[in-house]
Amino acid sequence: MIKSIRTALSAFFILLLSACENDDRVLTNWTKQLRLKEEATDILSTISQEGKLKARIKSPFMVKEAGDTIQMTFPRTLHCDFYNDSAKIETRLDARFGIYYENLNKVYLRDSVVVITVKGDTLLSPELWWDQNTKLFYTDKYASYRSPGQQILGGQGLEATQDLKRITFKSTTGLVDAPKSQ
Repeated sequence: MIKSIRTALSAFFILLLSACENDDRVLTNWTKQLRLKEEATDILSTISQEGKLKARIKSPFMVKEAGDTIQMTFPRTLHCDFYNDSAKIETRLDARFGIYYENLNKVYLRDSVVVITVKGDTLLSPELWWDQNTKLFYTDKYASYRSPGQQILGGQGLEATQDLKRITFKSTTGLVDAPKSQ
């Protein structure tokens, strides 16, 4: 009887050991990171905080992917209107490409990025970031700013408020009208 129990246990362990051999494809499928993907056309999205309209985004096409961080990619242009506390447009933004990182509350923009205020002040850059929490634009790439009487070029980047009232350039060159001394 003891011999038959030993034989049964031996057969069980041999079966168990042979069952532990895994196919590489099975392991890859089990450990593969899954990215959920959604696509949408004719996007009109509104961003509000504390019940106040802050921004409105328009794009002909968007791809939303959920992985480590949720991101919304706008590969076919992006237009955004930023609103002041009175719900009036203060700044407009256009770019050929953008990615919104939802968990970070940041937007990466590239390809002909243009920011224009209602006064006509204009910021141009090939690449720009917008931080939704701080309401700041920033880049370490070339950027230029134009307003009546001013043209400033920043070779090493900038940081600017969303309304372009405060801009800090790195390595600047340009022309600025100075008041005439009396």
